[in-house]
Amino acid sequence: MEGSQARRSVRGVVSAYVALTKPRIVELLLVTTVPAMMLAAGGVPSIGLMLVVLVGGSLAAGAANALNCYIDRDIDQLMRRTSRRPLPRHTVSPRSALVFGLALATVSTVLMAVFTNWLATALTVAAVVYYDVVYTLWLKRTTWQNTVWGGACGAAPVLIGWAAVTGSLSWAAWLMFAIVFLWQPPHFYALAIKFRDDYARAGIPMLPVVRSLKRVGLESVIYAALTLVASVALWPFGMSFIYGVPAIVLGVLFLKQAWDLYAQARRGEKVRPMKMFHWSTTYLTLLFVAIAIDAVI
Repeated sequence: MEGSQARRSVRGVVSAYVALTKPRIVELLLVTTVPAMMLAAGGVPSIGLMLVVLVGGSLAAGAANALNCYIDRDIDQLMRRTSRRPLPRHTVSPRSALVFGLALATVSTVLMAVFTNWLATALTVAAVVYYDVVYTLWLKRTTWQNTVWGGACGAAPVLIGWAAVTGSLSWAAWLMFAIVFLWQPPHFYALAIKFRDDYARAGIPMLPVVRSLKRVGLESVIYAALTLVASVALWPFGMSFIYGVPAIVLGVLFLKQAWDLYAQARRGEKVRPMKMFHWSTTYLTLLFVAIAIDAVI
């Protein structure tokens, strides 16, 4: 009986620390990293290098998220969506979360420095610092443009993967960065609409909190259109119709979802943002799968 309780206790502790890293967000970041590496290599890069970047990137993203949980512990307890995270539930202490996040950041930095190159390592460190210092501590709490400018760290894995393969950055790398950067506002605006009462309660000036749903819908349309433009702009940079056709079709469908959201708000109907949220995830995944297939073929 005692052994069973001990095992449950260990599992609970491990689960709490894993939750600090926000695994679902890490998975989405890795979806963009591997295709970027494949395009940079013109095929399949070294398996060893891919593993290093995936592990190092996962640890860095996990570190950024754990530190985010530490910094946001005051507002997480005020929001229903985040109240079950480890710190609000007191399953992990703030000090332990801080140490855990810093330890993951250190290991990821050492791993990238030893096995990749200075540019990939510097970009990895910069992404963690930007997310936790610039976005979490400053932008998130002070401006309704937090979602837009916070997108830089979410798009950084594309640059990190490219730099790990080539040691430099090209126009193709920056265009993929632009795709992910421009994709993020419609994606996170949808989530912010669903949980805008939570954000309002915590005093976070997300766009749906401080502006009308019509304004949020219009911005979603604009950024979805810019995402489509950026994805098509990547086509001439070594890509074939294997990427180009899906980029157009997926981009148009993404834009339609944003337009439907805007139309609902403009007509005063009940807005259904989660359809947009889930489709935007599918869009990004399929687009980068097309990049990977085109790079290999």
